[in-house]
Amino acid sequence: MLTRRSLLFTAAFALLCHCTQSSPTTNEGISGRANKGKLTIKGSDTMVILGQRWAEAYAKVDTLAVVQVNGGGTGTGIAALINGSTDICQASRSMSDKEREELLAKRGVPAVETTVALDALAVFVNDKNPLQEISLPALARLYTGEVSDWQQVGGPTHGVVLYGRENSSGTHGYFKERVLGGKDFAASTQTLAGTSAVANAVNGDEFGIGYGGIAYLEGIRALRIRKDDASPAVAPSLASVQDGSYPVGRFLYFYTAGDPSSDIKRFIDWVQGPDGQKVIGDVGYYPLPKGRRL
Repeated sequence: MLTRRSLLFTAAFALLCHCTQSSPTTNEGISGRANKGKLTIKGSDTMVILGQRWAEAYAKVDTLAVVQVNGGGTGTGIAALINGSTDICQASRSMSDKEREELLAKRGVPAVETTVALDALAVFVNDKNPLQEISLPALARLYTGEVSDWQQVGGPTHGVVLYGRENSSGTHGYFKERVLGGKDFAASTQTLAGTSAVANAVNGDEFGIGYGGIAYLEGIRALRIRKDDASPAVAPSLASVQDGSYPVGRFLYFYTAGDPSSDIKRFIDWVQGPDGQKVIGDVGYYPLPKGRRL
């Protein structure tokens, strides 16, 4: 016969078993989904505001997802992807062959590239600068130090103040490759951390020039760009970047180590979808051409 103490113990044990058996299904589902939904994104300073806006908008779609976005430059993001400390690298340039090889050697999977947006690499000047356009060869002569006065490229008679990005920046790498043909920047170039800093410097310097993503074009002006001295000058715009007539348009990228997991893929698919692409326009970059989902 069970005593009163035995009955109380048996009831308590049964209740404990019930909780232990039933709660894992609920808690594990929530906890597991939340852990899977935590995504880390690191890389391009050009894209950091865009990434943050994507994260904010996506949180309204998937309330269990936690998307953490940090900048530091494309090179920093790629290094984080290689060492496994980020799920997604945001990049304003393509990964190099060497970086892809390092990722494969370190993590045993290839880099997977996804295009997520379009950008016009803008050449910034102060509103007081009368110059309206410049050719890529003339721009290269300025940034390599071959010429140092605005008058030599059609501007006012005054020395040019060069502003640029730091070495870890994908924008720095893209500009060096696409505009300078791989040549070194002039020693007088003032390197700044972030496109916002470059834009602010040009905004406060009548004789300054800088470069960066089109979304940072506030209080300053973007020059029209000629591919060469004989080509027409083209202004950065959605149409000119999408049709390729703007000489320094570029894709912006996500990189993952191998094929993305289900939660990461869900986020990437959303970014490439209509809602994610709308965020791009709201920030000031350009959405992908229709049907461009790579």
